[in-house]
Amino acid sequence: MKMLSDIEIAQSIEKQRIIEIAKEIGLIEEDLELYGDYKAKIKSEKIEELKQNKDGKLILVTSINPTKAGEGKSTISIGLADSLKRINKKTLLCLREPSLGPCFGIKGGACGGGYAQVIPMEDINLHFTGDFHALTSANNLLAALIDNSIFQGNPLNIDPRTVTFKRVVDLNDRALRNIIIGLGGNKNGVPREAGFDITVASEVMAILCLATDLNDLKKRLANITIGYTYDGNRVTAGDLKAEGAMTLLLKDAIKPNLVQTLEGTPALVHGGPFANIAHGCNSIIATKTALKLADYVVTEAGFGADLGAEKFFDLKCRIGNLKPDLVVIVATVRALKLHGGVDKNELTKPNLEALEKGFENLKKHIENVKKYGVPLLVAINHFKDDTEEEIALLKEKCKKIGVDVSFADVFAKGSEGGIELASNVVSKIEEEKSNFKLLYENNLSIQEKIECIAKNIYGASGVTYSKDATNAINKYTNEGFEKFPICIAKTQYSLSDDEKLLGRPSNFKINIRDIKVSSGAGFIVAIAGNIMTMPGLPKEPIAVHMDIDDEGKIKGLF
Repeated sequence: MKMLSDIEIAQSIEKQRIIEIAKEIGLIEEDLELYGDYKAKIKSEKIEELKQNKDGKLILVTSINPTKAGEGKSTISIGLADSLKRINKKTLLCLREPSLGPCFGIKGGACGGGYAQVIPMEDINLHFTGDFHALTSANNLLAALIDNSIFQGNPLNIDPRTVTFKRVVDLNDRALRNIIIGLGGNKNGVPREAGFDITVASEVMAILCLATDLNDLKKRLANITIGYTYDGNRVTAGDLKAEGAMTLLLKDAIKPNLVQTLEGTPALVHGGPFANIAHGCNSIIATKTALKLADYVVTEAGFGADLGAEKFFDLKCRIGNLKPDLVVIVATVRALKLHGGVDKNELTKPNLEALEKGFENLKKHIENVKKYGVPLLVAINHFKDDTEEEIALLKEKCKKIGVDVSFADVFAKGSEGGIELASNVVSKIEEEKSNFKLLYENNLSIQEKIECIAKNIYGASGVTYSKDATNAINKYTNEGFEKFPICIAKTQYSLSDDEKLLGRPSNFKINIRDIKVSSGAGFIVAIAGNIMTMPGLPKEPIAVHMDIDDEGKIKGLF
């Protein structure tokens, strides 16, 4: 029997009214701003009131380096939350909002899969509650104010050649990476080189996800560096008096969105920075609110532990003063075989030799998480082609290095397929105390922090810097940003900055081609390899397979 597609499964489930979902975590209708029957935002006044509550346990779900074979990190996150609820634990799920770019590009929908999904998946994947539109508008308002100031006599003495702040759009559009604006005569602005980033790569997105409240949001927005004067002095959004209007546009977007899983587990889906080019975590406000509402909070970080988990720990936990209690590392037999050198068309065939070789990728991520002092376990996300011998080998390899393993089949079976994982998660938290610590201290130099991440987390032998990167490091050090933590932008497919180096590469160097400061968000961005902040569409985008019928039923969104 053919299994239904994700969207067919989601559309077959009778959703509960969001007011009923809210009751499970102690919220009433007056605490919510309703967006129809199945979506709501939690009011800021209620969030403030909850701060006196005791914190629950924080569980981070991360994974090995992603491959085309699939890992299912979001699916495991959702399934784990459902399974914890199934064993009578008061649980709340915290995820990021999907970006329209990947939804219409390569990934399709991004709300989990099979019988472990968040719903309404069509709404969440498309316009949802309008958060990304608000972010795009706030970002582009600042961009418009910059060029208007230059056009209107340039009272701030901004050098147009130094403007670093870009416009954004929440779509993959490579044609917008580098553009010329202000053409068409002197009534249309001052011509200069410019470009677009995707909305989820913008500093405004990072700021929204790192802000603790509306006032903190406004302060961070004011501190965004937009460029420099002809005299070399930094110019900020605050100098343009932009932060008030930007905050106004974001006044609703800052409130966490409450939805549900297929099995009625409450879920906060809020914020969506990419993990390969930004910090890759849902908002601090959503996570902290969840910890006040539930005994167990399941959240995820983007892509593999080298990107997502590292940034969750060293950026989100550092800035938000969070202390995770447990980490779940997701792996699949298929993906590990691909890391072991198997062709993607041969993954359904048993191959213990390749699995053993590919295990080195998982082993490195286990070693990385242990550096932070947080208890961990591995979740094997089941695919139908996995053999008993392969699963047994993977369990044996983990056991040899002292790591607990749980089997999960939540894609096909929902919460029933995650009972073993949920039970082991609870036991691990009860038995082993987290001694969370950061990888590096703020007082190290920018280079020392970059090299600490590259050597300890990626396994690099060293770091090389372009001339532009070296000059930027010197400039930002002189401007007082040396104490900022580091956000490295690199490919998600490899521990290195070369996506073709799978498994556990060795004797490689990380190449930093540029350095940027996100002075409002509060971190330094080091751009490695050929990573792009505006993705392009594939040869055959998922968008060409999407449609809606006369009755309003959507298809093709996975």
